[in-house]
Amino acid sequence: MRVACFTPLPPCPSGIADYSAALIEPLSRLCQLQVFPRDGRFDPAAFDLALYQIGNNPYHAGAYQQALETPGVVVLHEANLHHLIAEITIRRGDWDGYLREVEHDGGAAALEFAQSVRRLEVGPDYDGVPMLGRLMQSARGVIAHSDFVLAAARAAGFQGPTARIPHGAWVGAGAPMPDRIGFRRKLGIDESTPLIGIFGHLKPYKRIAESLRAFRRLVRLNGRVRLILVGEPHQELRLDSMIRSLDLSAAVRLVGRTEIEDFTGYLSACDIVLNLRYPTVGETSGTLLRAMSLGKAVLVSDVGAFSEFPDQACLKVPVGAGEEDILFEYLQLLVERPDLEAALGRQAQAWVERDCGWSSAAAHYHSFLRSVAEGTEWTQPARVSEMAVVETVAVDPGYIRGWAGAAPAGQSYVETHITRLSKTLELIPKGTAEDRILEMGAYMQITPALRQKLGYGEVRGCYYGPAGRVEHKEAVSADGERFCCAIDLFDAEKDVFPYEDGYFSAVLCCELIEHLPSDPMHMMSEINRVLKDDGYLLITTPNIGSLRAISAILQGYHPGFFPAYLRPPEDGVYTDARHNREYTPKEIHTLLSDAGFRVERLETGPFLAEPKPELLWVEDMLHRFRMPADLRGDGIYILGQKTGPVGQRYPAWLYS
Repeated sequence: MRVACFTPLPPCPSGIADYSAALIEPLSRLCQLQVFPRDGRFDPAAFDLALYQIGNNPYHAGAYQQALETPGVVVLHEANLHHLIAEITIRRGDWDGYLREVEHDGGAAALEFAQSVRRLEVGPDYDGVPMLGRLMQSARGVIAHSDFVLAAARAAGFQGPTARIPHGAWVGAGAPMPDRIGFRRKLGIDESTPLIGIFGHLKPYKRIAESLRAFRRLVRLNGRVRLILVGEPHQELRLDSMIRSLDLSAAVRLVGRTEIEDFTGYLSACDIVLNLRYPTVGETSGTLLRAMSLGKAVLVSDVGAFSEFPDQACLKVPVGAGEEDILFEYLQLLVERPDLEAALGRQAQAWVERDCGWSSAAAHYHSFLRSVAEGTEWTQPARVSEMAVVETVAVDPGYIRGWAGAAPAGQSYVETHITRLSKTLELIPKGTAEDRILEMGAYMQITPALRQKLGYGEVRGCYYGPAGRVEHKEAVSADGERFCCAIDLFDAEKDVFPYEDGYFSAVLCCELIEHLPSDPMHMMSEINRVLKDDGYLLITTPNIGSLRAISAILQGYHPGFFPAYLRPPEDGVYTDARHNREYTPKEIHTLLSDAGFRVERLETGPFLAEPKPELLWVEDMLHRFRMPADLRGDGIYILGQKTGPVGQRYPAWLYS
């Protein structure tokens, strides 16, 4: 599909410019996308559809006018365009045009008011006349981040197809990884000082005066708390004098406007982020999504689109009477209970990782754009909370031990890895007689259970070896149960897997990816291909970010589970392979996302049934420095469901 996209781009000082820049890369992988950041030569016949990113500021004037000339899909970032229309008309001396637009949108009463505006008797009625009507009458489809804005589009007369697509968030291994402690040192505070932040263009409607008054009450109870304001000051808000008048000069720092790298760094340094605003026209804050993706406890105003955020992901402050009191109570609670503050941040981060990734947003964009272009009905994708729970089956470890004698590695290996093997079977979705499952690197330890206990009709194995060769293996359990399985040999990093597209319902890749020396995304691409739509992939692998690994680094040892080189065997035949690259849970999550999978379950846990060192001191250190202490088990267990084709064949975080 050929799509023309009209939008401002960085370095334009617009949050929508940043939004578009983040969306363009994953969307370009799904369609032929040509971006028009400013006025340029545009031939509508060369495209299947036009996409317009529209906001309420002059940077969108070209996109707005083109949207009227060539109707397409409008991304409505807010439910009011009055400032934009005033820029196009009044600021260009076209008062007649302004009056026409006001009358078109608001009728005779609005026109009468606008005529008094022209006589300079009053200012424009920015709040009362949203100026959406003209655009909504011409649009072929509307995308918004919230039901609030979609309702405004309907109220303005739009009757066509709509899509609610969450604002994207910067998540995964490719997301910024700012130095929290480094930026705290830059601010002159240590790791234990409670730090609150307000970010973005520092306008009055962001409830900054109310926030400073609530913060003053907090300082009187806890003199260690600090607050930073990061962003460009607004001429209507004299922050310096306000801070002095509240006697907060020692506790509040006005950082000012920064480049995005420092902006994100200061976000990371904070414990609590205030993202309040009233009045609102339904805008969704990119800064808010950045803060949530960094795991920050955030407070939002309980109005407009912000009311639609999940209650477990943020605290909502009602606007009006009692606002300052509630704001103070929330801040005091989070400062006095850092465990609650950290839990709120974790829940925010988990939500954006599930629902707000840029790849997910791009996939929804693509499917909606195609439905509009083809004139077909579009179904809103189910939210994660609405999805069915994956049905699994618990397998008794004794059953696994019963097959140990048949496995090449023998009884000792099975006993050492019994916790991992049991956990693996616990995570595999239950199958039916019509389902096929592939176990990569099959050792015949859990392979029989895939049919006998989990119910898969066809169980296939594969292993490293010369492509095209098939080994037929038969095993007998201690109880006399027989199991036969075909094992296909090939190189998972180089060869095309010997299976048809969409052949399997599930694929297991257990203790394999860490051994690959050169091209893991080839394997991931082939797994995606041979899985049916909505099929499952389970990966297990050692965790290079575990408590054990952190302890090893700090004590001068290598963090890897198996980094040692192998001594040449006497017969020249290697029976094992060292680990070439071990992964963190965040990396494995991103790997699946890049390969076209939605992560359904991500855990870490025991890996080997061996005595474990006492590592509470590592946990204490992580808590002290406000570093993530979850997902620190020795082994990574992740289940993903195929949602589409591979997103990135060579992701930048993994390939040089």
